[in-house]
Amino acid sequence: MQKQMDILVIGDIVVDAFIKLEDAEVNCRLNNQDCELCVRYGDKVPYESVEICNAVGNASNASVSAARLGLSSALLTYVGNDQYGKDCLETLKKNAVDTTYVRVEDGKKTNYHYVLWYEVDRTILVKHEVFDYQLGDVGKPKWMYVSSMGEKSFQMYEQISDYLSKNPEIKLAFQPGVFDMKLGKDKLNFIYKRADAISINVEEAQRILGETSRDIKTLLRGIASIGPKNVFITDGFAGAYAYEKESDKSLFMPVYPHTPFERTGAGDAFFSTVISALAVGKTIEEALTWGPINAMSVTQQVGAQKGLLTLEKLEEFLKKAPENYKLSKI
Repeated sequence: MQKQMDILVIGDIVVDAFIKLEDAEVNCRLNNQDCELCVRYGDKVPYESVEICNAVGNASNASVSAARLGLSSALLTYVGNDQYGKDCLETLKKNAVDTTYVRVEDGKKTNYHYVLWYEVDRTILVKHEVFDYQLGDVGKPKWMYVSSMGEKSFQMYEQISDYLSKNPEIKLAFQPGVFDMKLGKDKLNFIYKRADAISINVEEAQRILGETSRDIKTLLRGIASIGPKNVFITDGFAGAYAYEKESDKSLFMPVYPHTPFERTGAGDAFFSTVISALAVGKTIEEALTWGPINAMSVTQQVGAQKGLLTLEKLEEFLKKAPENYKLSKI
């Protein structure tokens, strides 16, 4: 009898080309938000280096994160029948991710993104290929983790919803991407209502709710009001927040002290680690202490996966955590 899968992650996979810029500037408005990356228009702009990262993107990062923490992890995604797709498959296998549900589609191109890396942050040029999204029979994993699919993925969400209604014991984690949020909370209300956990940053929470306030409690309860049982909101170096609807408690966890080198994948590392913790029976409080550690580690390397930790390494960081790295109620 086949062992139950801990986590099945569903979402697009990409190849990222990290282009490190050395001649650019960032201009921000008075509120130090709405910042723009600027280079000289119509000129030859030098860059420092390029690094290619295969098999990344929110979903792939989450599947690798769970596998590295020792969970059984599978990825349902689409690649083109090209060299980039082959490279992505090989990378997933090297990271112990089950590729049973990776579909190779003829005549399509594997997603390829350009990451403009300047100082510690990045701006990503994205283009998602239109695939024939089909869920099919995926068994009964403990958790289904859905994140960041292309613009034509609505039918996939309908299939996921139908599958979960027939298998109510499967828990759903939702990490919406750009196109998911573009669909809007009303069109995807059946996913929000079914979600056992959701993770977004402050700006994404505002966008989903049409809310101008950055008040964390307002955002946590606002997202919970559209369905999710547990809400996680990250706010960069300000830390991470969680709201558990059943107990009506709000929690805060600071970042694990560090100086970031490159921030891509920090949000993916945070939420995938939280869900991995919940999947092995940890409480929401324990899960919230795990997440920022993997997020911290990822920011010490280029790309979203090099810094992902094993469970042993994560526990080492947890044991030697400074005194101020502790959970609090808000």
